[in-house]
Amino acid sequence: MSKLVIASIGPASSVQDGGRPGAQRYGLVPSGAMDRLALAAANTLVGNEPFTAAVEVGPFGASFTARGGAARIALAGAPRNADIAGRAVASDTSATLADGESLTLGFARGGSFSYLAIEGGIAGEPMFGSLAVNARAGLGSPYARPLQAGDELQTKAASSAPERRIELPAATDAPIRVVWGPQDDEFADETKKLFVDSEWKISATSDRMGYRLEGPLLKHLHGHNIVSDGTVNGSLQVPGNGQPIVLMPDRGTSGGYPKIATVISADLGRFAQIPAGRAFRFRAVSMAEAQAEARKFAGLLRTLPERLRAIENIDLNIDALHDANVAGHAVSAVDAGTWHAVSLADASGPD
Repeated sequence: MSKLVIASIGPASSVQDGGRPGAQRYGLVPSGAMDRLALAAANTLVGNEPFTAAVEVGPFGASFTARGGAARIALAGAPRNADIAGRAVASDTSATLADGESLTLGFARGGSFSYLAIEGGIAGEPMFGSLAVNARAGLGSPYARPLQAGDELQTKAASSAPERRIELPAATDAPIRVVWGPQDDEFADETKKLFVDSEWKISATSDRMGYRLEGPLLKHLHGHNIVSDGTVNGSLQVPGNGQPIVLMPDRGTSGGYPKIATVISADLGRFAQIPAGRAFRFRAVSMAEAQAEARKFAGLLRTLPERLRAIENIDLNIDALHDANVAGHAVSAVDAGTWHAVSLADASGPD
């Protein structure tokens, strides 16, 4: 087997897969990738199932070294500089690290999370059917905590499969879509209008449990305590201080604050990628539109293999280039014998 050894990595980086749904009624949080499309794209590039465990790399940089054999990887999600032994690696493509080579990732640009998928997946012991890390709950494998320097990720040796790229829909800065409720009746109509008419920013104190929003205060009609009920990814609850919190994959499975709205599932990954401090808006849509977008998103995930394209490698023969006159009629300013005089006949030749 091969392995990736982590030389350096920033906070908010962990092993994540599709999560562990199906046991929330027992209080088991689902966890899983913040951006499911990026996770699925990276895995598709290296031939894995879409929600195979991968490294969710936070906003800061990281470095990985292949040991014990080559490792084939793919990177998708937030754009960032990346190179293997000095060779630039593009996002949304696959590449192979030879034994001993290092992959270096820079800071995320215009997003928050990138996904590093490894051909063959990451070896670990599933906990309730998943390797997804939830550090608060002590769940996850091979490390039930954020990744750190010195950690080793065991995987299969790289195959000889050709490298590929994947064509994904263009990024958009459109408003994040929500459906009202389930407790929007706890807020006046003018408060709901304020919610959709205002600019919001994500606080730097946010994490995988919840994104705290900075913006106008939302007032409750009847106080901020309700009988605790179930939550979902994207639940937008409003605590007593009036500052909304959008619940993310490491959220609790129930909560006792009114939820003014819910981010639609098709926009959750895009919302998760918004960097702290960047302004954005919400837009309310109907349940029918939310369901249509969910079906469209599911269709996109199913058709990811059809979006793969071969990477055309062009090998240049440098020795041949040195001997070739690639500049056409090259001359030397100090050697009149190399000058090319244009005759009148040449100059007046056919158009």
